[in-house]
Amino acid sequence: QVQLVESGGGLGQAGGSLRLSCAASGRTFGSYAVGWFRQAPGKEREFVASISWRGGSTYYAASAKGRFTISRDFAKNTVYLQMNSLKPEDTAVYYCATGDSIWGGPADFGSWGQGTQVTVSS
Repeated sequence: QVQLVESGGGLGQAGGSLRLSCAASGRTFGSYAVGWFRQAPGKEREFVASISWRGGSTYYAASAKGRFTISRDFAKNTVYLQMNSLKPEDTAVYYCATGDSIWGGPADFGSWGQGTQVTVSS
């Protein structure tokens, strides 16, 4: 069983940057792909970015491509989401989750963290 804890959210300004962390417990974390998702008020949870279990493959939503970077540190059992050029529409609760591959939507990912709030002011 993998347990995930997100951190790094907070208040950011448009054009600024935030880095989210997804820390995992469990020896099998390195065997899973990891995805970042977000959910804004009144909207469905949507895919943001994912990284393969070895870290060699990444995939981004169109809204994140060119602005966000996903990476993982195996020594720290942590996956990061570097968010640059923030926009007010990035405001949401961000979640990380494990999956068998980098593809798929929320239903394809298993263990979820509790989420971290990101608010971007204009």
